[in-house]
Amino acid sequence: MNKSSHALPSFSLPPLPYRPCDPGNYDPAIGLIGCGGITKHHLRAYANAGYRVTVLCDIVREAAEKRRSEFFPDALVLEDYSELLKRDDIEVVDITTHPDVRGPIIADAIEAGKHVLSQKPYTLDLDEGERLADLADKRGVLLAVNQNARWAPHFSYMREAVQAELIGQVASVHCGVHWDHSWVQGTVFEKVYHLILYDFAIHWFDFLSTIMGKQRPLRVFASTAISPTQEIMPALMGQACIEYPRAQASLIFDGHAQHGPWDEAYIGGSHGTLRSFGPSVNRQTVELTRDGGDYRPNLVGSWFPDGFHGAMAELLCAIEEKRPPSNNARDNLRSLELSFAAVASAMRHEPIVPGVVRRLPDPPGG
Repeated sequence: MNKSSHALPSFSLPPLPYRPCDPGNYDPAIGLIGCGGITKHHLRAYANAGYRVTVLCDIVREAAEKRRSEFFPDALVLEDYSELLKRDDIEVVDITTHPDVRGPIIADAIEAGKHVLSQKPYTLDLDEGERLADLADKRGVLLAVNQNARWAPHFSYMREAVQAELIGQVASVHCGVHWDHSWVQGTVFEKVYHLILYDFAIHWFDFLSTIMGKQRPLRVFASTAISPTQEIMPALMGQACIEYPRAQASLIFDGHAQHGPWDEAYIGGSHGTLRSFGPSVNRQTVELTRDGGDYRPNLVGSWFPDGFHGAMAELLCAIEEKRPPSNNARDNLRSLELSFAAVASAMRHEPIVPGVVRRLPDPPGG
């Protein structure tokens, strides 16, 4: 920890639980449904944590076999997820398929008595999301969402600092992300019309939800823009302003910044401020200012792969401790409410009350 010469001795940074925390004795067999590109981060994190992934499933057998050879050479490969769900030895299922087909798979897994970790974004329909959460409660299993950014060290530390009341009551949250998202060219993501405010920004809407706690947003006003030099269909720039009863927030996404990438977040409170800044989501410095001093915790880890470790670890700990996971599906609907409202606002050019828009809006002409 580095402390400036202006810091007063009345305050020192307490230890905060920002790192992923593994269960004590719970070591279940895990099944993975969907073996696409993102799953290399899931499986690398699970292998590093010592988790047991015993079944890999994908309708494209070669995709599952590739992941098996890379991470879990003793795993069984299946093409039909229903065969995985029939197995009594599988207690936890990680479902990573695209959201348009994920809902029925989640429902089937819950009905089979499996605990579920769903890839983000959790659902395209808030009502469907609530029904799945209700079904999980009815069947006595846990349903969590892989909001992996929650365990990115800078986001996690800032959240824990806010919850520990180190900066008092939050009055403002402002985030700016400036990077080149045109890497999606040639992938299925190039065809996602609401790419930035939905698929990407859900991490920041979720961060905002965890920071603001019980204070609910009043309105969202958002817009998108197409970069003058981008070559793909989705708008790569977006922004959203969020009003709260006694706070404000703004999120800015410059998704076609081809030079000098930069990522920053600011949280202003009644007793201090928190800042994070750096050239990427994996290279961030966090600084807390209060009592006349600036404090920089020495954080370890990175979003990739720690975020994926943390999402599964929280579900496993919750199962072991018989409690809801902090990344439970029902609470995650609040983050999706913000995202859906932002998308609708950008399309209608008017403020939207979060929760009113129940489904991800269709693209124009769609």
